[in-house]
Amino acid sequence: MTRLMQWARGLALATTLAVAACGGGGTGAGAEKPEDVLRRGISAKPDTVDPHKASGQWENIIIGDMFMGLFTDDAAAKPVLGLAESYEIDETGTVWTFELREATWSDGVPITAEDFVYSFRRILNPETASQYASLLYLIKNSQDVYNGDLPPEELGVRAIDADTLEISLEYPAPYLPGLLKHYTTFAVPRHVIDVHGDRWTRPENIVTSGPYKLTEWRTGDYLKTVVNERWDGAQDLCFREVYYYPYEDLDAVERFIRTGKMDINNAFEGQRKAELQESLPGWVRTLPALITTYYAFNTDLAPFDDVRVRNALAMAIDRRFITDSLLATGYVPAFSLVPPGMNNYPGGAKVSWADIPVDKRRAEAKRLLEQAGFGPDNPLEFTYIYRSTDDNPKVAPVILQDWQSIADWVRPTIEQQDTAVHYNRLRKADFEVGDAAWVADYNDPQNFLYLLDSATGQMNYGQYANPQFDALLAMANNERDLTVRGNMLQSAEQLMLDDMPIIPLWYQVSKNLVDPELTGFVDNPEDIHRSRFLCRTTPDAE
Repeated sequence: MTRLMQWARGLALATTLAVAACGGGGTGAGAEKPEDVLRRGISAKPDTVDPHKASGQWENIIIGDMFMGLFTDDAAAKPVLGLAESYEIDETGTVWTFELREATWSDGVPITAEDFVYSFRRILNPETASQYASLLYLIKNSQDVYNGDLPPEELGVRAIDADTLEISLEYPAPYLPGLLKHYTTFAVPRHVIDVHGDRWTRPENIVTSGPYKLTEWRTGDYLKTVVNERWDGAQDLCFREVYYYPYEDLDAVERFIRTGKMDINNAFEGQRKAELQESLPGWVRTLPALITTYYAFNTDLAPFDDVRVRNALAMAIDRRFITDSLLATGYVPAFSLVPPGMNNYPGGAKVSWADIPVDKRRAEAKRLLEQAGFGPDNPLEFTYIYRSTDDNPKVAPVILQDWQSIADWVRPTIEQQDTAVHYNRLRKADFEVGDAAWVADYNDPQNFLYLLDSATGQMNYGQYANPQFDALLAMANNERDLTVRGNMLQSAEQLMLDDMPIIPLWYQVSKNLVDPELTGFVDNPEDIHRSRFLCRTTPDAE
């Protein structure tokens, strides 16, 4: 069989060293800027640092510092080889063979191909209760293994020898390198999990494959990692310790920054961008990102099983007012799920009423709700839940008013949730209408559209199911011509938008506050910034 060879070597590392620091020595909790300590705000409380059980962007910040996949992120979040030293793809595009580089776990045990075999089987075992298992359904036999129809040994992942791993796919996936830098594909240490079970991620037990290792976890306060000295490149890391603060209160975060207690935070109040640019010179970092905020309907519950009700509520929202007057950071009103700038995608899908003025949309929304049987004698009453982080608490009351503007018999209530609790409710379909945001796991439209596939499971929050949509995704998955594939995905998105199982609201920009004395922070559309690339310098350093 002829094979297409794709060889690449090396692992991108931060090579710049910190040359000086402000203030005296101290710990991550102090007001000083210790030379070798990085203090990061992550905006929400992590439920876990187990790569197979996580699902939050804030968890990814920690996990990506501690673990590494076959591929990893470079400073700009582009996929580069990680634990793989090289790879090749067969002529069908469905069999990928990886040669592993020499590496060990943080306890000195060698990392082998069998570790990856074990790990892929673990995440696709329903007993693991992974929220993200469906992301890996492109692996051969994965869905049948997950459903119990095939034994784990039939999964399309095998160790040819200790250093050679083969992954077989159901269909060609040009985005696989991007997926293989996602934490769902990371190897985890079987020799530790066999001993400690679910307690393996506790600081006293954890073993990692990346540049840092967890040493403290004070719930609600901070997590702390230190350098994994066995990681190749450990000697070049500028920061020997990294603290992660899960603070949702953005006012408190600003106080920490102003008093020198935090170096980075991954959020700020969008409406205050100009003010922050003036009061914190050089700190504000924004860039159009592959992030869409949307609201999910629980389509298994009446009346949200009615497309007329879903469209009516979607029509009533004045996105332009929200993005221009409340968010004010370059956010763009969204009338589709897939954001602009995705690779291998023509775009063009949007809701049919996108260009109608909002007052006329609200009149049509009222007509649709009346047609669905609602009115003064049968009011539309429901609860909308929203996250307590970022700009969401400010937006929710405005959305409430938009819905109430349809008619006085539209009577929603709103309920703020801790972010971790909120997403747990979404995954359990314990909601009527709920807000969410999706950050691209890899730069391909399939990563957004798969959220509405009926086979996706927990990440399809509203339990949307349309066989025609599923079939279009399946056809696109098996199409190797990227132009034809992109057009198929565009048709699938249009079909879904006509059904309106979600309300697209706006495309986000990344919003980071970054100490200008830090180097190595590269703005990128995936908004991923690994600690290993960061260093501290002083303003007068050469």
